[in-house]
Amino acid sequence: MLEQFVAVMPGTLAPALLVMCLSVMLAVGEGRDKPASAHWRLIGLIVGLIAAIVFASLRASAVINQRTFVNYPVLWCAIIADILAIIVVVFARRITTNWQQHKAIMHIANAIAAIDIALTLFYALPDVILQLTIWVEPGDPIFTSDMLLRALGFALGLAMSIIVAAIFRTLRSTAVRASFTAAVLAVMVILFIQHLTGVMQILQAHGFPMGHTAFVALAWSINHNSWMIMAQAFVFLIPAVASVVAGFRMPLTGANEAIGRKHKAFRRRAVASAVWSLVAMIGVTLTLTVGVAATQQTITLSPPESYSLKDGVATIPFSQVEDGHLHRFEYKAKDGTVMRFIIIKKNGGAYGIGLDACENCGDAGYYEKDGKIICKKCEVAINLATIGFKGGCNPIPFPYKTGNGKITIQTTDLDALSAHFQ
Repeated sequence: MLEQFVAVMPGTLAPALLVMCLSVMLAVGEGRDKPASAHWRLIGLIVGLIAAIVFASLRASAVINQRTFVNYPVLWCAIIADILAIIVVVFARRITTNWQQHKAIMHIANAIAAIDIALTLFYALPDVILQLTIWVEPGDPIFTSDMLLRALGFALGLAMSIIVAAIFRTLRSTAVRASFTAAVLAVMVILFIQHLTGVMQILQAHGFPMGHTAFVALAWSINHNSWMIMAQAFVFLIPAVASVVAGFRMPLTGANEAIGRKHKAFRRRAVASAVWSLVAMIGVTLTLTVGVAATQQTITLSPPESYSLKDGVATIPFSQVEDGHLHRFEYKAKDGTVMRFIIIKKNGGAYGIGLDACENCGDAGYYEKDGKIICKKCEVAINLATIGFKGGCNPIPFPYKTGNGKITIQTTDLDALSAHFQ
């Protein structure tokens, strides 16, 4: 359950905060006084969610096995949308004030917000949605206590992101607008950096020349992604403090008793919003520190074994892999990619052979523990009988032949799958 919670909450927090921030900054009127484009943000959310579900389904079914082919253009579009959305937030006060006098600008602002929401959800959610595919381990009944705990962890992670965003939203009515705008801008800038990091990762993986400073910045951003997620929560300390200060500056006594009661009510709301916001920040921090530490185990993959490689054929004798344990091998593809593949003798005497990677978790690899083969990333135990078949968290299969006491693999078949390790 904890693994699912820790995986889902960080992946959904940024989209939840983005939706909340843009809805607050562009909120105007009620009922008929609202512009027709106010609903575009909701449409953007729905479109982004549906697209993410479709993309995750295609990845899970191996229809799409190179996610960078889709993510690369999406990230560039998201970066442009982020920049435009930041401009919208900066001028949100002017855009929403007397918006009837400049309806076209209001509609453009809502369109930019809707596009940014859709692209952010499409990029962020597929990895979260793929967590659904590991609720049930291969060969196990559908309804088990483990499955229910994983489902509960998934639901709690999603719920926490929504609740955290809802708590921060309460600050809009007590904080000085400038302080809330500052927090929103900080969230938007961090999201822009995350999207830019994604693009730079793809470019760097494909050999794009990168200077030392750019590479150091990229490494820092990748290694401190959890810090940036926490920062997206802690920036709301700005409006939280502003709320408390505004509340205590209001006089509680005066000639007008009604105004005094109004000021007391405002102070209570301001303090309550600030306290709950602090609780939300602590919750996010604990999830990304204590929660992650509790779920992460330092698993070291066994070193690759030697084998014969001659004339484009890899040869592994049965005697090397007949002990029923996991054996790992390494191969350098024609494009220079270092790949790994695994072999294990199954209970029926057949051999389970596949890449040391899966469609869901990438090239994290597998390890053996207590007689089980386990995915290093998601901790799901793989049914030995299904190794060699497509789907789920199974090792990605490839063609091979057995006979004359040996396993033979054509290196061209491995070369064709090098993208799974890029």
